[in-house]
Amino acid sequence: MTDRSGLSRRGLLIAGVAAATAVPVAPAWGADDLRPGAVTRPKLDKYDRQIVSGLSSERALQHLQVLSGRIGPRIGGTASEKRAADYIAGQLDKFGYRTKLEPFPVADKFLAQITDVRGMLPDDLCWQAGAAPGGKLDVTVEGPVRDVGPATAPVWPADVAGSIVIADDTAAARPAFVADAAARGAVGVILLPADQVYPRRASAFSPSGLTSAPIPVIGLAQVQKRLIREALAVVTALPLRISTAAHRGLISNNVIGERRGKSGGPIVMVSGHYDSVIGAPGANDDGSGTVLTIELARVFARIPTDATLRFALWGSEEQGLIGSRYHVAQLAQDQRDRYRAVFQNDMVATSWDPAVTYWLLSFTGLANTATDAVRAAGQRLGYDAQLVGPVERGASDHQSFQEVGIAAANFSWRGELAPSYLEPPYHSPEDTIAKNVSLERLQVSMELIGCAAYAVARASS
Repeated sequence: MTDRSGLSRRGLLIAGVAAATAVPVAPAWGADDLRPGAVTRPKLDKYDRQIVSGLSSERALQHLQVLSGRIGPRIGGTASEKRAADYIAGQLDKFGYRTKLEPFPVADKFLAQITDVRGMLPDDLCWQAGAAPGGKLDVTVEGPVRDVGPATAPVWPADVAGSIVIADDTAAARPAFVADAAARGAVGVILLPADQVYPRRASAFSPSGLTSAPIPVIGLAQVQKRLIREALAVVTALPLRISTAAHRGLISNNVIGERRGKSGGPIVMVSGHYDSVIGAPGANDDGSGTVLTIELARVFARIPTDATLRFALWGSEEQGLIGSRYHVAQLAQDQRDRYRAVFQNDMVATSWDPAVTYWLLSFTGLANTATDAVRAAGQRLGYDAQLVGPVERGASDHQSFQEVGIAAANFSWRGELAPSYLEPPYHSPEDTIAKNVSLERLQVSMELIGCAAYAVARASS
C-alpha cells in the first residue's frame, strides 16, 4: 500500500495540452536481432534475455500518454505534479512494491494559460506560460493582441485600451514598460523572450522585477512567440484570453517503490524525475525516464533478487534537484553504504535525428559501478560504439547521490558533439510525444538499464 500521509491536495493546475496525441511507431525486433544504430548483433546471456523478453515500449507509451498527454506540464508542488505522483504510486502498488510518497516543501509557482478565442493558433502544443509574481494574479482577461515591438522602444498604436500588448522583453525595461502599458489601458502584457541559438529554444518564464502591477504579465516560450507573430502577420485581429494563477504553500513528492532483499543487504536503484518546466508537457524530459522506470519496475516484479530493488521518481528536479537532494539528506550513513548503484534516466527517448549518442554522465567524471554496468550491457546488446563516457556532468538527480559518495550516473540520448547538445524541443511546449519521442530509443534505453541493473543486483547478492 502507498503511504500518502501529509500530502497537499490542491486544485487542478491550468495546463492546456492538446487532447489528441500522435503515436510514434513501436519497435519490433527479437532478442537476437540487430538493434537500430547498433554495429553488431547482441550477445545476450540468459539473464539479459529475462529482461529483454519482458520489456515493452508500448506499455511504457501508455504511461507516457497519461503523464505527458493527459496531465501535461507537471510543475513541482502543484496539483498537476501530485496527480502524476499518485498515478506513478498506483502503478508501483499494482506491481507489488512497498510504495511511499516522500513529501517536501517547494517554492511558490506563478502560472498562466493562453486561450485562443478564435481558434487560429496551432493546438498541437502546450499554451501554458509563466505569470509574473508581481503582476495581477488569479484573474482572467481578454482582448485583441497588439504587437508594440521591443519593450525598450515600443511603438504604441492608438488602440491600446482594452488590448493585450506583446513586446520583446528586456529585464531592465520591464517595470517601466508594464507601467506604461497599464496607463494606456492595456488589460494584459505578454513578454516575449529573445531567440536562442539553434538547437536551443527559449522556455516560458515567470517575469521578475515587478511590484504590484495592476494587470497580468506573462512570459512566453520562443515557439509560442513565433506562432503568435505568424498569426498576426495574416489576420486582422487575434483575440486571446489569458488567465493567471498563484500556487502557494506547495508540497512536492518523491515516489519510491521498494522490494526488500536480505536484511541489511545491498540496494540497486533505477530512477528518473517526473516533474517538468513551465509550459512543457515533458514527454522526453523526463516523462521518458519516468516510464522507463515504471516499465522496469513491472518487469523486475517477476524476477527474484537477493538485493533490495528501489524504483524512484523524483519531484521538483527542475528546480534544482530538490527531491533527490531531500531524499539523500534523509539517508543515514549505514543506508548510504548499502547502495551499489543508482541508474538515473533523464531524457532517454528523443526522436531528434542528431541525438545518436547514448551518454554515460557522471558528476565526478569518473567511472563507477553504474557506468561500468551500462557499458558492459551496451557491449552485450551491440551498442558499444554508441556509448560515450563516463563524461563529467551533473544537473540531474545522479548528482545528489554522487555528492555523498554513492555510485550513480545519468544516462541519456543526446547529440554527438557534447552532452549539452540537446534537442530543440528541450524545455519547450513542443516536448510532446508526437514531436519528441522515439519508441526505438526508449526500448534500447530500457534494455540497457534493465540488463545493467540486473547484473549489479546479481553481483551484489
